[in-house]
Amino acid sequence: MRVDLFDFELPDESIALRPASPRDSARMLVVRPDGGRLLEDRIVRELPDLLTPGDVLVLNDTRVIPARLAGIRVRGEAVSHVEVTLHKREGADLWRAFARPGKRLKVGDRIRFGEESESMACLLAALDAEVEEKSDGGEVLLRFAFSGPALDEAIARLGHMPLPPYIASKRPDDAADLRDYQTIYARHDGAVAAPTAGLHFTDALFSALDTRGIARRFVTLHVGAGTFLPVKAEDTRDHRMHAEWGTIDAATAAALNAARAEGRRIVAVGTTALRLLESAVRPDGTFEAWSGDTAIFITPGYRFRAVDVLMTNFHLPRSTLFMLVCAFAGMETMKAAYAHAIAAGYRFYSYGDASLLFRAPETPA
Repeated sequence: MRVDLFDFELPDESIALRPASPRDSARMLVVRPDGGRLLEDRIVRELPDLLTPGDVLVLNDTRVIPARLAGIRVRGEAVSHVEVTLHKREGADLWRAFARPGKRLKVGDRIRFGEESESMACLLAALDAEVEEKSDGGEVLLRFAFSGPALDEAIARLGHMPLPPYIASKRPDDAADLRDYQTIYARHDGAVAAPTAGLHFTDALFSALDTRGIARRFVTLHVGAGTFLPVKAEDTRDHRMHAEWGTIDAATAAALNAARAEGRRIVAVGTTALRLLESAVRPDGTFEAWSGDTAIFITPGYRFRAVDVLMTNFHLPRSTLFMLVCAFAGMETMKAAYAHAIAAGYRFYSYGDASLLFRAPETPA
């Protein structure tokens, strides 16, 4: 499909730079493409009333690491500033990363991450890495001097929260982001972008969902920085997705199979949970324990087998995630929903408001 079909104009003031407080006070646009009232303006804390007892929420419990590192490229006597954003771990001491400016780097270059003195001549080396590979688009493979937990500790000490470019270009990250850009149920370190639909949940909302009889299961998908990359191709067939690692354990697979067998709905909290479920589901619509990389790219025409309802934030124009929601609820439906959201003053992107999408009838599970 032509990528320009997924374009739309978004006013700059629609981009949220801080989250709603409390988290579950964010607005939520309910989209029902299967008849009745198409669009309904609600609040996230009303989610229990919008679901049915027995529904199963599936949430991504990945934890965001401070994956943005500033460093100095060292090549002989020459040095230059480089910033990298880690996006996929490849080994105990290996990370794939996006480098800026990537053109300055060559295979064999050493990058020193850490503090620098005012003279710039004396660098306090805290963490070194060597460029092992270089790919198109500024992507590099870095081998660090540390490995395992020692590397994790160094990254935590030196790194910054990897706020999306549309926020980072307008303000620096701060102490509030350490809390705000993390779900309250994050468990497993490895993401370099938050599963942002999950940012709306609070302990009070979980309690209300429990009272309503809404079940809750967790999966893990380590979200990569590739989620923010623009689609540069003119046709979706020419776009390459970056792989992300995920896992579903046997107990969760069994619980989802039981729900499906009993006719209960599966509600994905976020596109990351949906992409993992759709990667792991078998052709007959059942699940088993699963771990591995996924580079699934969902566009209109995709036949969903795993998910009935999707809670998600509002996404960038021409992005793979906007293509995904168009596939889920219908392109014309989502264009109308986004036009309504913009006109009604909804807040967009990672720190923005939410939408609750019911699957279009023309894409049966």
